[in-house]
Formats: sequence, C-alpha cells, structure tokens
Amino acid sequence: MGSHPSSHSSSAGVPENLPEPTTPAGRDGLAALLADPGRAVVALDFDGTIAPIVPDPDQARAHPDAVPVLARLAPLVRSVAIVTGRPAEVAVRYGGFAGVPGLEHLVVLGAYGAERWDAATGETRTPPPHPGVEAVRVELTGVLEKAGAPRGTRIEDKGRALAVHTRRAEDPAAAFELLRGPLHELAGRHGLAVEPGRFVLELRPPGMDKGLAVTDLARTTGAGSVLYGGDDLGDLAAYDAVDRLRSEGVPGVLVCSGSEEVTALAERADVVVDGPAGVVGLLAALADALGA
Repeated sequence: MGSHPSSHSSSAGVPENLPEPTTPAGRDGLAALLADPGRAVVALDFDGTIAPIVPDPDQARAHPDAVPVLARLAPLVRSVAIVTGRPAEVAVRYGGFAGVPGLEHLVVLGAYGAERWDAATGETRTPPPHPGVEAVRVELTGVLEKAGAPRGTRIEDKGRALAVHTRRAEDPAAAFELLRGPLHELAGRHGLAVEPGRFVLELRPPGMDKGLAVTDLARTTGAGSVLYGGDDLGDLAAYDAVDRLRSEGVPGVLVCSGSEEVTALAERADVVVDGPAGVVGLLAALADALGA
C-alpha cells in the first residue's frame, strides 16, 4: 500500500502535504486525531523510523529534523512516545530528547516497554533483569563461532537483550539464515524469545513487545486516537495492538517508514512514507494541520 497527498479539506484544515490514508480505518483514525488532538497518542519506533538505519547501531542518531518537529507536535497531543527495543537511556541519548522545550511530556518506552523514561523528570524506571540474558551473554560468542558466523557479524549488548547483526557481513541475508537456528536453540535453552529484524536477530525475555507497550500507553493516557509509526518486524505487534484498539472503538493510524528490506509493514499500513525523512515530513504536516 502507499499514500498520496490529500486534496485540501477546508472542514478539517488538512494541508496538501498531509498524506491521505489508503484505508477506511486509517482515514477514520486520522480524522479522529485531527478532530480531537488533545486525546491523541503518537507512538513511534526509533531505528529506521525517526533514525536512519546505519551499519553500526551505536552510530544511529535521530533524523536532524525529528526533535524540532516532535517539539512542535507534542504540546498539541495527549502523549508522544518513542517505543524501541533499545535501552531507554540509550534511545534518549541517541535521539537527543532530554531537556528540549516542548518535549516535557515525551516518554521513551525502552526494551520493548520494560523500561520507561519520562522527559518531565528525567528518570528511568527499570525492572530487574531476566536471568536468561546473562546466561546468553556468557555463551553467545561461542555459539556464533561454532555456527561459523562470517566476518562482519556483530553482537550488540542492549542490557536486557542481546542482538546479533549481520548487516556488515559479505552476504547479510545468508549470514542471517545461517544463524537463525543456533540462536533460536540458544534462546530456548534460557527461556528467551528471538525477534527477527532487518539483518538482526534479537534474543530477549518473552512477554516484552511493542504491542503491550502501545496498549498500556493508550489505556493509561485515555487515548481517543492512536498513531503508530514503525519500519521493522518488531513493529508488527504494535500494529496488532492498534488493530485491537480499533475494534474497541479507539480509532488509529498505522504508518510505515518504508524500505526495500522489509515489506510486511507496508502491506498492512494505512500510510507508507519514504523512510525517516518521510516520517518527519508526515509529523511536520500533522503539526501544520493542528496549527503549530
């Protein structure tokens, strides 16, 4: 699915550059957000959605226009949240979210919602670590060596999860498939789940997913509408959550930060934009429509 510019609507005040959702549910969600922004929740993934994908995850940073746009939009809606698999404090640092005027009500839900950072206080709430993560941390290098992981395979320690990246391998897709079985076996032995993504396999505790994070956020804020933007397979759980909220009477909009690497989200999205720059453009158009 894609999107196309909406025609100007004097009743909704929608500018020409605000993409029109391609589904009835998406159009209902956008209409609800525009009609009552004070009850709207805007939730966004970090990597690949507001931060461009880079070969080294430690070098990821928010799109240069992301924070200014979020600072325009956040005061106009009920809540803006970043929902990410990264530790909350890492996402805050890489995103540059701390101490920004206008982002006082931003929350960062890290580790798939297990951690929460509040801009208003600068404090992070974290649960105790899962014992399986430490066990996997000890064994992971040996498992990769035994599996014949090619040069360029990289481990990212996320604290509450461990991710194995193959993007830097000579053949990223082949390396990904080679390691899928051994990593599932390792995770299973220690009570962890494996979350596949864009040339990455993440080993993390079960029961942590972006769907639960989005559902909890919507319910605790009393959301009247929800917009969720993501780019990767881990965001499908959040898409499912928005679909469930729709069935309960909370309108929603599903936005895909499009890429050639992952198409599963684009097939379900109400609006598809061109990567993080497209997401930032959409958020800017939304702020324009709301008068910011």
